[in-house]
Amino acid sequence: MRVVPVLLGLLLLAVSPAQANDEFPGRSLYLDVQHIELADLAERYDEMVIVDVRSLYEYDTLHIGKAVHVSLGASDFVERMQKLRDDNPGKPIVTYCNGKTCMKSYKAARKMQQRDMDNVLCFDAGIMDWAQNQPQRSVLLGESPMDPNKLIAKSEFEKRLLDSEDFISQANGEKILIVDARDPLQRAGYALFTGKERRASLADEKKMGDLIARAAQNGETLFIYDEAGKQVRWLMYRLEQQGVKDYYFMKGGTNAYYKQMREDFTRGN
Repeated sequence: MRVVPVLLGLLLLAVSPAQANDEFPGRSLYLDVQHIELADLAERYDEMVIVDVRSLYEYDTLHIGKAVHVSLGASDFVERMQKLRDDNPGKPIVTYCNGKTCMKSYKAARKMQQRDMDNVLCFDAGIMDWAQNQPQRSVLLGESPMDPNKLIAKSEFEKRLLDSEDFISQANGEKILIVDARDPLQRAGYALFTGKERRASLADEKKMGDLIARAAQNGETLFIYDEAGKQVRWLMYRLEQQGVKDYYFMKGGTNAYYKQMREDFTRGN
């Protein structure tokens, strides 16, 4: 009769590692990358070289105070990271991105390891957890220490999301300004609103700013979409900062739109 509790205990031990990684899915996908917890990074903050590997737009919106920016997508990413390694011998280098489901920090750390750079860690809790816990060591829209109350909750972001069908339907209304915020490589020549939309990647801050100002001046509602529906969350900070009230994003971006098209085609709709 005592076999059952023993087997149950073994089963729990077997399941617990997977359960422990549910919050941080990258940890089981990148077993070769060592991670650092938020409390440890805060304690060892002054002895670390911290690198933000997101886009410059995301970095300019919100970043860890002492972080340097080296985008994972930069053509000279490896060379710049090697220089950081050479300039800071013996110091741990910590990469980070948006949060627990963002894999850029893992990918950056692995790329460095593959080039024989040592003492590399991944801070996989990401910028939002850091800003909420370490506002005095965070920069939001150029201000530091930042006010954590100015962080936009996910629930507030979700209020601005429309699924692709509703987005396309409503974007064809009156007094609308449609903006394709994808970068040129993501766009690859394909437009969802040919002849009606304006193109301004998040990296082109001036053009994006001009379009936002135009919409505000003309009383137009902004309908903005990106590739995956994630980068626009950072654009929301600029919209709120400029007092823009009428704007919507496409939930899931063009990835969700094309996925829905494939499903409809398969069903014969």
